[in-house]
Formats: sequence, structure tokens, C-alpha cells
Amino acid sequence: MPPLTGLHRREALRLLGAGIALAVGGCSRPDEEILPYVRQPEQLLPGVPARYATALPLSGWARGVHAIAVDGRPIKIEGNPLHPGSRGATDVFLEAAVLDLYDPDRSRAPSERVAGIASWEAFGKAYARPLSEARARRGAGFRLLTGRITSPTLLRQIAALREAMPEAAWHVHEPLDDVNARAGAALAFGRPLRGLPRLDRAEIVVCLEADPLGPGPDQIRLSAALMERRRDPSRFGRLFVAESLPSLTGIKADARRAVPPPVTSAVLVHLANGFGAGLPEPALPDSERRFADSILTDLRAHHGRAVVLVGEALAPDFHALAHWLNAQLSAPVDGIAPPDALPDHAPGTLADLCDDMAGGRVSCLAILGANPVQTAPADLGFSDLLRRVAFSVQVGTHADETAGGTHWHLPLAHDLETWSDLRATDGTASLVQPLVRPLYGGRSVHEILALLTGEEMRRGYDIVRETWRGRWQQHRRPEDADFEGWWRRCLHDGTIPDTAAAAALPEPTLPALPPAPAPCDLTLLLTPDPVLWDGRFANNAWLQECPHPVTKQVWGNALLLSQAEAARRGVKDGQTVSLTVRGTSLVAPVAVTSGVADGVAGLSLGHGRARAGQIGNGVGVDGYRLTQGSTGRLIRDVSLTPLDERREILRTQNYTRIEGETSRLFPRLDLAALATVAPKGTGSDQPTLLKPWAGDADSHAWGMVIDTMACIGCNACVIACQSENNVPVVGPEEIARGRMMHWLRVDIYDAGKPERIEAGFQPVPCMHCEHAPCEPVCPVAASVHDGEGLNLQVYNRCVGTRFCEANCPYKVRRFNFFGYADGQEYASLGAEPVRAQRNPNVTVRARGVMEKCTYCVQRIATERQAAERDGRPMAEVSTACQSACPTRAIRFGDLNAPGSLVATQRNDPRHYALMEELNTRPRTTYLAELRNPVREDRT
Repeated sequence: MPPLTGLHRREALRLLGAGIALAVGGCSRPDEEILPYVRQPEQLLPGVPARYATALPLSGWARGVHAIAVDGRPIKIEGNPLHPGSRGATDVFLEAAVLDLYDPDRSRAPSERVAGIASWEAFGKAYARPLSEARARRGAGFRLLTGRITSPTLLRQIAALREAMPEAAWHVHEPLDDVNARAGAALAFGRPLRGLPRLDRAEIVVCLEADPLGPGPDQIRLSAALMERRRDPSRFGRLFVAESLPSLTGIKADARRAVPPPVTSAVLVHLANGFGAGLPEPALPDSERRFADSILTDLRAHHGRAVVLVGEALAPDFHALAHWLNAQLSAPVDGIAPPDALPDHAPGTLADLCDDMAGGRVSCLAILGANPVQTAPADLGFSDLLRRVAFSVQVGTHADETAGGTHWHLPLAHDLETWSDLRATDGTASLVQPLVRPLYGGRSVHEILALLTGEEMRRGYDIVRETWRGRWQQHRRPEDADFEGWWRRCLHDGTIPDTAAAAALPEPTLPALPPAPAPCDLTLLLTPDPVLWDGRFANNAWLQECPHPVTKQVWGNALLLSQAEAARRGVKDGQTVSLTVRGTSLVAPVAVTSGVADGVAGLSLGHGRARAGQIGNGVGVDGYRLTQGSTGRLIRDVSLTPLDERREILRTQNYTRIEGETSRLFPRLDLAALATVAPKGTGSDQPTLLKPWAGDADSHAWGMVIDTMACIGCNACVIACQSENNVPVVGPEEIARGRMMHWLRVDIYDAGKPERIEAGFQPVPCMHCEHAPCEPVCPVAASVHDGEGLNLQVYNRCVGTRFCEANCPYKVRRFNFFGYADGQEYASLGAEPVRAQRNPNVTVRARGVMEKCTYCVQRIATERQAAERDGRPMAEVSTACQSACPTRAIRFGDLNAPGSLVATQRNDPRHYALMEELNTRPRTTYLAELRNPVREDRT
């Protein structure tokens, strides 16, 4: 037989070695020193994870993280317990950031709109003339457009740009900016202020179109604070919510009303009048008036321990009124100067920039990390105005919609590849340090801004250090003997001490309210998408396949309507409709959803992108097409026309529905009855034909308790499990067939009525039953128990009969119908860069095997080996889902360990096992949902 290749064996080995060297170099560490969070040897040990403290932004705000790298490859993100923005936890955006790092659709080189791929040198030559002309005119005609900036270094660079070119202008466009909140604070206090509610000190929380537990830069801090307090029955308090669309906060409310925004505004006015505002009393329906009166009763009884929060759907005047009301309550709210602005130079808006472009006053436009062609209000016509600019350049991680409209596009490095700094919502600063060199040749935003302003090229590391060396010299403390020691400690901890903003909240002014709007037929509310945010994560497959917390929809969005509204308009679930706003139409499928207010439709932003990448292109509908600069995200007088076309709405919970009554599967307890409730067991007192579990071989008994009262349904645990355990993505076509691979899901139960939901969340991993129904039916003993009581799956023994899946009453086992992670990956997920993200301690499963939650057995094994090496007892082990949870709803540990929290929680009055009547004796058990409802006779 002739040889398959003409290469000599030595030549083949040489090429193989060169390929390995290139692969390692692609994930090599940066030149500068970066410091792990825990002490590690000077040399990188192969296969040993290293943790590095850094920060990742969401809409510019920092959340501190520990990035875990193995052999120079970042594989996992976890929260930094020392950072006020994360408190040791994560959200879906933080967990999925590591997949964005390896995205093969990221920009790899500068590109010119006509010539295509170019070089940095070619851009420098093309840019030299417009820059020199702008400098000659002292910056006239030069415009810089960015998203929200909290980086002290970047703000310092922009200030230097303003000094060098005084006539230049800086504009900010943040698609999901809190415009009404900012304007309301300025109206109330006479100057810009940012309010920071302290929910850990508020027993009565009133949310009017506000969603503090929902997705956003402050979700982790606010949800952790609220649930921390509610764990104490004496400080449980009460959560009131009035909103038009069901939110995570609304799902967790003790009392909720689904009302349109004008009614919510009227409720706020009624509350303010109850404290002497003296405003014209609004007309309120009887039900809503009783609701508002019950809120008033609690507010008056909890002076200093109550707070009223208002959302972006309400006008600035009502935000100002909420500030006045909180002042009367002595509410636990801190006020700080906005950390995202220069003290003496407020940035212009996108509308200001559009006016300048329309007037021919912009000759050179640089866009840093923003995508206004996609996200700008439709009535501004930004895409058309961009063509009038003589020279334009966009800087971004992807060649997105804006990159397609500018003359040049420059690749931006990922936040895990660069040096920078960021501030949290309370002003605390963090250093951003890279884990790897830029994989695709991008540069940091500091290096690119220096290039755009004509400064001498320097490394981002030097630019950032220059910022903090100056601050260290001004504010050094006696213990900070030298800058290097201070710098290393800041890198080690992940936060910079004494950088939080000083709290000061002056006395607010009572605003004069605008007249009530005229009634309209239908109001459209555009909301942040719970998994794609504003669309910047549209090319992340983990997030596209992550179920929306309330609707459980994946791979797309839909128009939310209440059952009554859908019936009134003659539309059904899945039917398409045409939405028209001022002559602009959009076709979207309808999702009939409980808890939506009549007269209101909801649509999440971030979908329907044309240039997101192979994963996100064309998924869902683009709500930005209906946005108006003057109306914000609340659009009145929307025309809705039913169409004959139908589109399938992909929902995951349809395929994992457990049979049984809601009240039995998801028990709810009233706070007043808690003292009379006895804890439930796991059904172990029931008769069985199986041999009783004889105990664990090495005295460990691993178990998990999930507190459904604390679970906010945010799905951070789902993405954390996916990242940790190499759980594959299957894609929309497979989801449509009822196939999915998540080892952990979050079910939503609703015991209420369509117009008044009474819902809650229940995370469901594998139960790790001591009497596991999956084990006796496996013909090859692939589903087995180990010596520590874990129900495990032996992948290389499984032959794919799926008998275990059919016999599992909890529906937690997943079958690889295809090689989802082994040769048949969805879209671009089989690319070599994506493979670098995989956890080397977890097997990548092939086609034809069953897989499921293992309680992160690799983490248990790692701790066992470390304990044996050090000659000590095993310490606590944290699963991926537990470490991610912002409210610490998931607890994992050894049931046999003295003082074990999970063992203690099994004696809690709220303890129960899911379907304990089956006598599976699960190691995963729950604490029942706890609410403090309002007595109707109280008002």
C-alpha cells in the first residue's frame, strides 16, 4: 500500500511540534506580571488551575471576578467575594464571557470598507490626514462616540483629548441607559446624582415598574442584599410590585399587580399624597386603590426601613417624586456623584451627534465599542447620517452593523486580554488584568484611543499604571510604603481601596407633575433581554440557548400579550402580528403570557441582528426599529394587525414538565404559618423493595439543599454548570425536536390566575437518589452509585438505550442524539479556538451516551486529593451552580460533617423533597417558598 503522505517521519514530527508550539503560544500569558488570587508557584504547573482577580463590565459598570485558567487557557469565571459588584457570585453575562473570548467570529485585523482586510500601518497612513486637519482646527469637526465609561484611565485620556483639541466633542450612547432616572435625579436634587438603594436595610420594598432582581449591572448586589435580609423571619418584611410585564422581582413579590404604566404612576402619586405631597389625587380603580392603601399602611409602620423604587417606564417627574417620597421615609438610599462622567465635561448625547452630522459639522468620527447603527433610536436616522461623515472609524470586538457603515473598522481586544480599570456602581475601582495575549490581534481601548489622538504608542499596561501611580502619590497611606507593593495588592485583591464614592443625598424638591396622558389602545414596552441584554451578547450560543426566566423561550424573542388582550384582538400563541409605530412596521410572533397587564405589549431588545456572527444572525426580531428618541422604551399608540403566518416559539419547559399538582410539587408557605410547620423528610420512611442504602464508604455523604425562597430564577447556575462541565449547545433545530442538554434547569410554577400570577422558581439538577430509578433498568450498569453516594454515569459503558431517561421521574437526564460536542457541533462551535475553553477535568461526551449532573465530582476529587496530600480533613466543596448563585439559594456539602449547613437545613420547617412519595430518597432536597401576603381585611 502506498504511503498516505509524502512527508518523512522526522518532518512530520517537526511540523507536529511546531503546531503544538503555535497552539500554546496562542493562549500564552501576557508579557507583564499578573497576580493570581491565591499563592501559586512562580512557574505555571501543567493542569493546575490558577485564579486571577479582574473585572468585567456590563454597560460599563464593573463586576469583580476570579478568572480561572488552566495551562494558560481561561476556562471559567467566578465571582470575587471582595468586590461589592459581585460579592463572590456571578450572573449569566459574567459566566458566558469566557465563551465570547474564544468566539471565532471576532475581528482579526483592521479592515477598510472598500479594500477589505488591511493592516494597522495602513490605517495609520489613512488616518494621518483627517487627524492633522482636526488638530489644525483645534479639534473642530472631531467627534468621539463611546458607550458608558467608568474607567478612570479612559476618562483621563478623554480629558487629555479635550485639552489637546478643545473644539472636539465626546458623546455617549448606552442603549439601555437609565435616562429617566438620571433626569429625575437632576430634577429632584438640582444636580446629577445616582441613587444606590440598600435593600439589606429595607424591610418594605415597593417596586413601581422597577426590577432590582432582574438582569443588569446591579443585579447581584441588590438580589443578594434582599434575600440576605429575608432569610431572617423577624426582618422578612414585604415586597410590593406594580408592573406591566412579569419580571423576576414581580415573581418574587408578596403582593403584585399587573397594571399599565399610567396606573403605576397614579399609585405613586397616591403614596406621595399619603405623606403630605398635596398633589391632585389621581383616579384609581378600586382594586389598585386598596393595593396602594395596603402599601401606605406598611410604609407608615416602617419609617427608616422602607424604600420606593421606580423603573425606566415612568417619566423623570415620577422618578423625582420617588426621591421626595424616599426622603419622607428616611429610606436607606445612598446618593453618589455619577462615576461615569468627567467633573467638568458632561458628554453629549447621540441626538446631539446626529444634529451635528446633519449640519455638516462632523468631519472625523471615532466610535469606540458602541454599535449605534443597530441600537440608535430609529427616528434619528443614524445610519444615513453616518454616510455624510468624511472619515469614520469604528472599534469593536466584532465587525458588527456599525462596522459595516464606517470607512474603517479596528479590532478591539476582549476584556480578558487587556489591561484596564473600571468602577462598580458604588464607585469602587478595580484593575482589569489580562489572562492571555490577544488571541486575534486586537488592541486595548487605551492603546487605540492613544492611536486615534496621535499620541506616542504605549502599552495599555503603562497607560493604566500611570493613572494609578498619580492617585497613589496623592492619597498614599502610611502602610503603602511603595507603589509596587500597593499595585500588587490591588491586583491580588481585585479592588482598589478607598475608591468608593462618598454618599451624600441632599433634600429633594417636590416636582410638579405633567398632566395624565390620554388613554391609548395599546402601549409597547421595550425591555432589556434577560440573556442578550442590549444585543451585545447575541453571538454567544450559551446565552441564546439559555431559557428566558419567565417565558422559558430560547433562540429568539416574541411579543408578550395577556390572555385577555390576545383574545380581544383575536390572536393566538405563535401567531404573527404586525406592529406599526409612526409608519415603521415590525412582524413578530405572539407569546400569550400570564401576568401581562391588559393594554400592554412587551418585547425584549437585542435580537434580530444582521451582523452579529454565525450564531446570532437573524435570530428573533429587532425591537430597536420601533424605538423613538423622544419616547424612550415606552411607546404609546401602537397599531397591532394580526397576520395569518405562524412561527414556532421554542420553549424548553414544555419538554421537561413533571406530572403532579403545583401545590404539591412546589409548596408555598405563609410567613405567619411558619411556626406551625414541621419539616418533611425524603420519604425514607416509606416501604421499599430495594436494598436500603448502607452508607458511604469513606464517611462522606454529599447532598444539596436548594432554597426556593431565595431563588430569583436568574439562570446564573445554568450557565455556570454549562461552563464548568462542558455542556454542549444543540441549536434551535434540536430544541424544536424537544432535545436539550442542560444538566440543570430552573422550572417556574404558577399557582395563580392568568391576570394575577403566584409563581416561583425551582432549580432542578439530578436528585442523586439513594434509591435511583435509573440504576436497575440500565442493562450495562452505566448508571451506578459510587462509594460516596453519588449517582454517576459511566460514559464509556453507556450504550444509549435511554431506559434510564424513561425511568427518571425528575426528567434530568440528557441524551447525545448527535455529537453536539464531538464532531457535530452547532454552527461555529466546533472551531479550534472554542475547544480551548473546555474544562480538562471533565470528559467531553460523544454521540450516543447519556449525561447528567454529577455534583461537580471533579471538584470533589480535587479537594480530596489536596486533603490527602496535606494530611488534613476535606474542606468545603462548592459546586459550580452554588458558587454562581447571587442569593446563595444553593447549598452543597457533606451531610455527615459536624455543623454541616446542608444537614442543618434538612431540619428546617420548610424542608421537603421533590415527589417524596416515590421513595427515591434524593440527596437533592428543597426549602419551600416563603411569602408574606397582605391580609385583605387590613385596609
